[in-house]
Amino acid sequence: MDGLGFWVAAVAAAVFVGAGKGGIPVVGMLGVPVLALAINPVTAAGLLLPVYVVSDVFGLWAYRREFDGRVLAILLPGAVAGIGLGWATASVVSEAVVTGLIGVIGVVFALNLILRRRGEVAPKRAEVVPGLFWGAMTGFTSFVSHAGAPPYQVYTLPLRMPKTVFAGTSTIAFAVINAVKLVPYWALGQLSAENLHVAVMLMPAAALAVFAGVRLVRVLPEAVFFRIVTWALLGVSVKLVWDGVTGV
Repeated sequence: MDGLGFWVAAVAAAVFVGAGKGGIPVVGMLGVPVLALAINPVTAAGLLLPVYVVSDVFGLWAYRREFDGRVLAILLPGAVAGIGLGWATASVVSEAVVTGLIGVIGVVFALNLILRRRGEVAPKRAEVVPGLFWGAMTGFTSFVSHAGAPPYQVYTLPLRMPKTVFAGTSTIAFAVINAVKLVPYWALGQLSAENLHVAVMLMPAAALAVFAGVRLVRVLPEAVFFRIVTWALLGVSVKLVWDGVTGV
């Protein structure tokens, strides 16, 4: 883990992670793919997890008063269960199949939102059973490939929360998920001393990106914000489908 190419990719990945924690939708998911251009994807995921966790701290402070407690109370138990399932099946589950499946779900959902105008859809209530299911999917896919955003957004976008509440709820939810993931990642040997050393060096870039992301969220018009969310979800989901197909 040295050389100019590695550090360019690593700093870019850290900025994406931080901006994602600042509320810029799905951008944090670009961190692992970008860093995987320079190192093994599994190593990239382990290296960036501490960067995610530290970025979460700044995001939690920025959005400490803007979140939906009901959504978190429903999603997080399912997410923790999903992480446990991912840990228990780490040696037998095909990451490529999971990645591709989540990509297909995200593509279908995003296209459904794009093909009908937002104003025609009434906000939905946060229901318990769907929330537990999508929470479990979020935790499982976040554990397997840091790709928890598509199933999370399948549940949360139809709720039509205000943009800062949406961003704050997302930040808190993934902060908890990432903290819980530390234990199984450590147990599976993906948090080496070398990874932690590099992660510490990347944290300042990620922290600055958090606040840049928060600022951008606050100045973007709400309609533009959710349009970005939807198109970003579509773009990332297409990438996940491609990764799944080529991985298989």
